[in-house]
Amino acid sequence: MNKVHADADAALDGLLFDGMTIAAGGFGICGIPENLINAIRDSGVRDLTIVSNNCGIDGFGLGVLLDTRQIRKMISSYVGENKEFARQYLAGELEIEFNPQGTLAERLRAGGAGIAGFYTRTGVGTLVAEGKPHAEFDGETYILERGIVADLAIVKAWKGDRSGNLIYRKTSRNFNPNVATAGRVTVAEVEEIVEEGAFDGDAVHTPGVYVQRLVTGTFERRIEQRTVRAEGAN
Repeated sequence: MNKVHADADAALDGLLFDGMTIAAGGFGICGIPENLINAIRDSGVRDLTIVSNNCGIDGFGLGVLLDTRQIRKMISSYVGENKEFARQYLAGELEIEFNPQGTLAERLRAGGAGIAGFYTRTGVGTLVAEGKPHAEFDGETYILERGIVADLAIVKAWKGDRSGNLIYRKTSRNFNPNVATAGRVTVAEVEEIVEEGAFDGDAVHTPGVYVQRLVTGTFERRIEQRTVRAEGAN
């Protein structure tokens, strides 16, 4: 099976449809599959449910799908860096399912591991717990959270081999490995594709069995919050 595709459009060919759920890796705008996101935008697919820690920033990353109104619902844990995200939510134009960050990571991991749900104390007694089953364990109250399985998972890795084994760098490991296992189909974009056997097996973060398609991309590497010192400051 040849997993390597010529470009992002080819890697997504036949996978996109209106109303689908897409899990997207990345943390802030670090380690985001920006080429695949742009290809999803250009496809015109609509009414998407996006599962991601956040929604990029205004005009970049997943934020471009907000600009084109292709997202119907976000399942995420943070909205603070995207003004359009906040505006659409407050205006009632966008449905949001908020998750504590660790709960979201575990929901993705659970989905990838075939675990339908799990109980956690996080969120008990808050809006997060409303409408969810409660149970008591060892005298403590827990709420049930469901595992997440997406129609499509898109991730960004540093390197991948032709079998789809992936290695991430630094902060990009925060969500990408969990997202990669949570898709019925997983497409990875990487900075470099190497030959099979080039990786030490112990260095692989996502085994190739989880990855169906692979593509190389070019990346802007934007800075989410640029902070500089005033001239003459110590």
